[in-house]
Amino acid sequence: MDLGLKGKRAIVTGASRGIGRAIAETLASEGVDLAICARGDAGLEVATKSLEAKGVRVFGTVLDVSDGEALKAWIPAAAKQLGGLDLLVSNPSGGNGSDDAAWEGNFQVDLMGAVRSTDAALPFLKESDAASVLFLGTTAAVETFMGAFSYNAIKAAMLTHANGLSQTLAADGIRVNTVSPGPIYFDGGSWDGIRQTMPELYDQTLADCPNGRMGTPEEVANAAVFLLSPAASLISGVNLVVDGAFTKRVNF
Repeated sequence: MDLGLKGKRAIVTGASRGIGRAIAETLASEGVDLAICARGDAGLEVATKSLEAKGVRVFGTVLDVSDGEALKAWIPAAAKQLGGLDLLVSNPSGGNGSDDAAWEGNFQVDLMGAVRSTDAALPFLKESDAASVLFLGTTAAVETFMGAFSYNAIKAAMLTHANGLSQTLAADGIRVNTVSPGPIYFDGGSWDGIRQTMPELYDQTLADCPNGRMGTPEEVANAAVFLLSPAASLISGVNLVVDGAFTKRVNF
């Protein structure tokens, strides 16, 4: 299938590793020019070089998404570097927990990172003929998982915001969707850390995966890039769960 992405311009936040990196790599393979950010300089440099090797323009910037003013300044600057903007991906997460610091971290990164990125990108997205916004959610937001934690609740708020945006921005030709992964394993990722520090939880979660394995960042990226693309031109307001049937709810 021709996704119609060649020559498009995208911003991906938190793109130096994991799912964000996989989305950026998949977009680059489709011929999309990219502006990416991440907190760490070393990882950002490696990601930028890898993306450039695919023959697209890449602008990498060290940025902490929790710094709201810096984020709001970077989005338009990145769009101008790209010569416009068609696609926006809000990817990073502030972690998880139950204390005040965890709630504040998830609020500032997961929710306000998405809010601020979208608000700052709107003037450029409105000029695109194929504008699309994608938030990274989680299956922990759609059914109870592990308990009452900041990550679960804040991601649920982000889902509601995405749906509201899909309604209000439709007249401007801007689609807004969410991809919600189940357990995703990659070296250095959260489930790798859980495997090493909480092996019982890891083993139980793996046993709960009906297909016998956790997902990969690349599998999430494939779904994400389809939703971002003109091939999904009539899809907006959707939360696409990518979990290998991990969640038990029925989606009517």
